[in-house]
Amino acid sequence: MVNAMFPLALQGVTVARRGRPVLGPVDLVLGQGGPTMILGPNGSGKTTLLRVMHGLERIGAGSVGWQRDAPDRRAFVFQTPVMLRRSTIENLCYPLRLRGVGRADARQAAAGWLARIGLSDHAHRPATRLSGGERQKLALARALIGQPDAVFLDEPCSNLDGHATREIETLLRAAAQSGTRIVMATHDMGQARRLAADVVFLVAGRIVETGAAPAIFAAPKTPAFRAFLNGDIVT
Repeated sequence: MVNAMFPLALQGVTVARRGRPVLGPVDLVLGQGGPTMILGPNGSGKTTLLRVMHGLERIGAGSVGWQRDAPDRRAFVFQTPVMLRRSTIENLCYPLRLRGVGRADARQAAAGWLARIGLSDHAHRPATRLSGGERQKLALARALIGQPDAVFLDEPCSNLDGHATREIETLLRAAAQSGTRIVMATHDMGQARRLAADVVFLVAGRIVETGAAPAIFAAPKTPAFRAFLNGDIVT
């Protein structure tokens, strides 16, 4: 499946907060492949880069250009999932209803996704009362239910156990295979190796290395990425 939104090109992008630079300058082109894993030490700018690409972050300089921009065809999954104050099934209906899908059709699609993520028994439970893993699965399903062209994810498995992480990764692989472009920040190197088609490595707000996986893992070109893969502290 050809994803007409891509490539996405960032040119000379910078972001500063309170006069302090937090990202950039960044030059990056993301093609139609993926999944792309964004790696780097804490504070390296991974979240800010994701927010810039999705359009949630105001840039100070540079440009962010899509091949064909369609804001309603992309979604963002936060590290701490945001739950609407309504039932689990209504959380899934919400994005479909925003797009004009009829209530009956939206509920049918939502019920199918609840079965897919193992939450059918919680359909009428307030989403805010779900466990952490359940909320993250629901947030991902809510992002994917509209079959978006791109999904940006900010360390969605950082607080999950192995079982929940495996379920999230299964959903991500299926989405990628169906044509959704996955761009994801992760601190989990095992996860990056399992999912990545390509990698972007950041340090101190700048891109230090990019490349296709698994080649970039096998033969990193920069000392910083080599140290990061070895578990050393990189600043």
